[in-house]
Amino acid sequence: MRSLASRQYVDMSRIRIEGLLAAFPKLVGTGKQHTYVETENVRYVYQPIEELYLLLITNKQSNILEDLDTLRLLSKIVPEYSPSLDEEGVCKAAFQLIFAFDEAISLGNKENVTVPQIKQYCEMESHEEKLHKLIMQSKINDTNDLMRRKVTEIEKNKIDRGKTGEGFAPTRTPNNFNDMNIRGGPGSEIGPIFTDKTKGRSSAPSPAPSKMPGGMKLSKAHKPNQFLESLKAEGEVILEDTQLRSKSSSSIPPSDPITVTIEEKLNVTVKRDGGVTNFDVQGTLALQVLNDTDGYIQLQIENQDAPGLSFRTHPNIDKQLFNGQKIVGARDPSRPFPSGQNETPLVKWRIEGLNESSLPLTVSCWPSTSGNTTVVNIEYEASDMFDLHNVIVSIPLPALRDAPSVKQIDGEWRYDSRNSVLEWSVMLIDQSNRSGSMEFSVPAADPSTFFPISVGFSASNTFSNVKVTAILPLQGGSSKYSQQVRLVTVNYQVV
Repeated sequence: MRSLASRQYVDMSRIRIEGLLAAFPKLVGTGKQHTYVETENVRYVYQPIEELYLLLITNKQSNILEDLDTLRLLSKIVPEYSPSLDEEGVCKAAFQLIFAFDEAISLGNKENVTVPQIKQYCEMESHEEKLHKLIMQSKINDTNDLMRRKVTEIEKNKIDRGKTGEGFAPTRTPNNFNDMNIRGGPGSEIGPIFTDKTKGRSSAPSPAPSKMPGGMKLSKAHKPNQFLESLKAEGEVILEDTQLRSKSSSSIPPSDPITVTIEEKLNVTVKRDGGVTNFDVQGTLALQVLNDTDGYIQLQIENQDAPGLSFRTHPNIDKQLFNGQKIVGARDPSRPFPSGQNETPLVKWRIEGLNESSLPLTVSCWPSTSGNTTVVNIEYEASDMFDLHNVIVSIPLPALRDAPSVKQIDGEWRYDSRNSVLEWSVMLIDQSNRSGSMEFSVPAADPSTFFPISVGFSASNTFSNVKVTAILPLQGGSSKYSQQVRLVTVNYQVV
């Protein structure tokens, strides 16, 4: 018997883990569907899954009922990710299973989640990553296209010189070798990019060919952003600077000894004719301490007294201190908070009972068919509570040969022909543009084709307004800290 996928949530040596796993086959019984075995130090909770075993190892002080509940949740996760319940299937899906187990168990404790929620968390996509890949693929496609053109021109020049008997003299070509100013027509391979409604494509004059005394010479290598600069010169709007910079900056290690991250996630489903079927707000306060000496601290927090707001603290947090004084501190003050590059979630909360009037952003879609054309009007209205950043409204379209005809838009748009989705982008919604609209037309289509509409955005403040007001050192550590607050969308749809 050998281990196919293993994940640990406490600090243990590899030899210790291998010893525990090696002892399990000698203790397991036969003919039982679901049971446990205890030794002097640990408890084995296991469940047969066809020819395999799903094994959970805990200490004997843990709650056996919670262990069994955790095992049942994990047993439901395995068939969701493994193509087959055998050794080959589990090995193929080992990483996906580990990621899913991490969503189900945090710091050795079971999270209050369901299997659909775990699948949703694992499948979340990053808009910044998709945009970066589109830009990089666009560069690759156009560089390959340019090189094919140059090879064809060189071969043609060789044939012409062979016919005329001329030497290797400078030849006038339509474009200089340095010219990276490639335009994308209907048949171009240039990837989808954001275009501005007010800027059209103007044909820029081709640069004059350079005259070189000794024949054709290879130019110096271009800078990596030469392609994007050329597109900007033609009137294109490229959104690579701020978004890619924000993505790279988020990976920079923190410079402050203590970093607090407060994040709320939105899971919202809105009916197209009005009304809310799901409005879920879940928040987390996480702590990152770089040095062990700075881990002996307490956090003084405050929050807005919002209806339906309920908190849940980590098992190692002093609940009486938190409920009475809104101070986040360890149950045992002699033990420091974990240090290192990983964040430790300390407090979680949830807000229930919110209605349609609390929505940060409302999107309305009005399709209208006349003859062979469907005109679609999209409108957004933002609440005064938040300033929204990187707003993306994704509208599904019927399968089209050409891009939709956008007649009016407040912001930018991009057509994803592969997925047949029109993306409406607004970089910032604040007091100056709390409402906006877009109008486009496509061939006649059923109104339900344009739903569900997916919305993504972020904000720098939250519904609960939870924030850390002070760090209270217990053993002379540092009180200097930085704080990051954000509101993000996990699933925000109009159906």
